[in-house]
Amino acid sequence: MDKYISIERAEYVGGYKIFLKFNDEKERVVDFERFITKSVHPDIKKYLDLGLFKKFALAHGEIEWNDYELAFPIYDLYRGEI
Repeated sequence: MDKYISIERAEYVGGYKIFLKFNDEKERVVDFERFITKSVHPDIKKYLDLGLFKKFALAHGEIEWNDYELAFPIYDLYRGEI
């Protein structure tokens, strides 16, 4: 990719799914459930609580939770590989 990719919009869809719109107009729904349920780390497992999961934010073109306690590489999200 020649262009810096960032997330312009993120919307909760349901379950552990979030709709992402990137700055190149690409759109994708990412399902985080498998990643969260397979993790053994308590700081990640706590996001099985949908109330916490829904509290994501966009910061500097990235999606993150609780001041980067949980975050994902932008290109992984772009390719749908989490």
